[in-house]
Amino acid sequence: MKNSFKTIIVATIIAVSITSCKDKAKEAATTDVEDVIDASAATDKYSVNLTDSKIIWKGFKPTGTHNGTVNLENGVLDVENGKINGGTFLIKMNTIKDADSSAKLEGHLKSADFFDVEKYPNAAFEITGLNETEGKTMLSGNLTLKDVKNNVTFPVNITHKNNTITVTSDTFSIDRTKWNVQYKSKSIFSDLGDKFINDEIELQISIKASKS
Repeated sequence: MKNSFKTIIVATIIAVSITSCKDKAKEAATTDVEDVIDASAATDKYSVNLTDSKIIWKGFKPTGTHNGTVNLENGVLDVENGKINGGTFLIKMNTIKDADSSAKLEGHLKSADFFDVEKYPNAAFEITGLNETEGKTMLSGNLTLKDVKNNVTFPVNITHKNNTITVTSDTFSIDRTKWNVQYKSKSIFSDLGDKFINDEIELQISIKASKS
C-alpha cells in the first residue's frame, strides 16, 4: 500500500512537471547586438498609441507567480511600401504594475535589486529585422535594460488597416540575468535553496501605431 502511494505521488510530480514545462513560454533567441535598420527617405512614420499599447509580464518562483504590466513612454514604427522596416521604443520602467496592486512588490521591482528605475528610468527596444520562418513572422531587436543590450527574436502577428498597424507578439520569455538582473537567481547564487526566483520573465507585447 505504501509503495502504491509513493508511486502515485511520484507520478503526480512528474505529470505536474511535464505540464509546467509545456505551459512555460519559449525563450526568445538572444544574441549579440545587431545593426539597426537605416530608414530610407520613402519611409512613413507611425506613432505609437500609448493608450492602446502595453507590455504584459509574468515572473515565477517556487511558491507561485506574479504578473502585471509596464507602459511605453513613446515609440515609432518605420513603414515602407506597407511593411515595417524599423522602429524604436522607450519603455517607462517606473510604470511597472502588479496585477494584484501590491505596492510592496512594485517597489521591490523598481529597486536596485531588480530594475533600479531611479538610475535606469527607461528600457529601450530597436527593431533590427523581420523575417518569415516556418510560416511565422519573427521580429528581432536590440533590447536595452540597465544599460545592458542584447538582441532578441520572437514571433509576432502584424495587421495593417486604415493607416493603423498593430503588432502583437506571442508570449515569450527572456533570461533576466543576461541583462544583469540577478536578485535571487539560482544560476548566480548557489545557496538559495527553494528561496529563488526563476531567471525567466515571460512577456507579451501589443503595439498599436497610426500614421503620423
